[in-house]
Amino acid sequence: MVGDRVDVETPELVVVSYDLAGVGSRMNAAIIDYLICLLLIVGVIVLGASAMPRDLVDRARADEITGWAIAILIMAQFVVLWGYYVLFEALADGRTIGKRIMRLRVVRDGGLSVDFGASAVRNLMRIIDMQPGFTYVVGIVSMILNKQGKRLGDIASGTIVVREELVPPIAAAAAAPTASAASRTTAKVQAELSEPEFTLLERFVERRGELDAVRRATFVEQLSERFAPHLRADNEGTMLARLLRLHAAERAARDQGASVRRDTGAARERHAIVASNAPRWAAFAGRLATAQKGGLKSLGEQGVREFVQEYRELTADLARLRTATAGGESREVFYLNRLVSSAHNLLYRRRAIRPDAAVRYLFFTVPQEIRRSSNVIALAATLLFVPMAVTGVAVVRDPDAAVAFLPPQMFDRAEAGVRAARDGGGYIDVPSLYRPTMASGIIANNIQVAFMAFASGITAGLLTCFVLFSNGLSIGAVLGLYVSKGIGSLIIAFIAPHGVLELTAICIAGGAGLLLGSAFIIPGDRTRRRALVENGKRAITLVAGATFLLVGAGIIEGFISPIPWWPLEIKLAVSAVTALLLYAYLRQGAAVRARPAPSVPDID
Repeated sequence: MVGDRVDVETPELVVVSYDLAGVGSRMNAAIIDYLICLLLIVGVIVLGASAMPRDLVDRARADEITGWAIAILIMAQFVVLWGYYVLFEALADGRTIGKRIMRLRVVRDGGLSVDFGASAVRNLMRIIDMQPGFTYVVGIVSMILNKQGKRLGDIASGTIVVREELVPPIAAAAAAPTASAASRTTAKVQAELSEPEFTLLERFVERRGELDAVRRATFVEQLSERFAPHLRADNEGTMLARLLRLHAAERAARDQGASVRRDTGAARERHAIVASNAPRWAAFAGRLATAQKGGLKSLGEQGVREFVQEYRELTADLARLRTATAGGESREVFYLNRLVSSAHNLLYRRRAIRPDAAVRYLFFTVPQEIRRSSNVIALAATLLFVPMAVTGVAVVRDPDAAVAFLPPQMFDRAEAGVRAARDGGGYIDVPSLYRPTMASGIIANNIQVAFMAFASGITAGLLTCFVLFSNGLSIGAVLGLYVSKGIGSLIIAFIAPHGVLELTAICIAGGAGLLLGSAFIIPGDRTRRRALVENGKRAITLVAGATFLLVGAGIIEGFISPIPWWPLEIKLAVSAVTALLLYAYLRQGAAVRARPAPSVPDID
């Protein structure tokens, strides 16, 4: 990497340079995306409000429809806030709408397209990057300190954000010189100026019209003194005219493939390479623009074959040109690099996700990864259940100890629970009309907690341990408080139906965070950077499993757990059924081998 540019090696063993996106352009893209998300949320709210019943005589029916509408709104907002970035970057080849407008793209460190896993890792990590609050201070500081401008999400997912412009006009002009310029100037057998000298002269020629008279005269004097040995001996025309003639002669010499007199070895071939191949490069640029607008399919079957062949030829041209320039920068290298990198992104774009692949992932890959990661999940369970048990026993023995762990509202709820138990009520009184809203709110909240447990692993797992430990303390204190008041069966009847799925999901999400954090502590024979990316791929699969379980747990908690007239025995029976279903789910893929997924190029 040099400056704000990073070099990656393509599968064709050719080095392609990408310009890294700056903090400013990324913030502008983020603002655009936030505005789009806000508009989508407002649109969902307006659509939901317009669907609300206004003329129903049956008030109960109207309230039921309203409850379902609010539940859908809650879930829609959650999907917009978290799904917008993940889905757009995964399905739109690394570009949200904001990034497309700002001409930015997310690519993997190897220059390949972002897959769904990498997109999920980098965007779920936003829950840490956006801290404190939604100010993104953590993310901005990370981008400033990291040489490749990576926020924490990029570090964990192994991605970079690059600027993407097809061909700058100045490079296109250099690659396709006009015939009139060549006809007015007699080409030299060899060019006189070195490449830095010619670049300096050309910049002056291109910008001379923007300079005021005084500055232009100063530059003319300085350049005339520097290039005096190369100016014509006669006094024909002004000094500016003589500089312009020198520039035209040097430009014509380069356009016709002449080498610089002082160049030696491969460097002498540079201009010959450009002159002989520029028309082919320009033709490829036109075909590439067509493919970028309509996809490779717009080229037709034969056109795709030709495109691939031309791309391979361009990679060879780029390698030769880099050798001829001795690794230095030039307009022609920059121009050709843009063509190759843009074509590379197009050819190695990730294919669409098939429904059967998504089902196979959820019901085979996810359970397999949960079993594979049983050690870290067991550690997460220990961090959750041991504090839960210790605190529960302590509060049962000394109810006043609960003050150290619970807010005052929980004590008020416990007193209400005593009265509810006396009157035959349940842990919480939720009318059936509001249960859809409760279910959707619980699902959204619990999944965000799972995201936090996973993303906290970027702190070497310390914050994940704190999340698990503190939740264990709180849950244990609540259980101990209810038991100490003689109403333990009340809260157990509420927790039992959904508790198996919910607590298991918390442990799995905690295991994901610990797996991510283990890359810093025990990377093995891998570098920490590589271990973080590889563990992140595994961890996001665990998060997918936790999310799946939390959806089921939220539905049960919203619709079944609050039912006050169901006896404890029935609630425990529901718990047993969920445990059996969970066991069957986790055993998926253990005996039946899943069909292998299609191979996708992967470079870390």
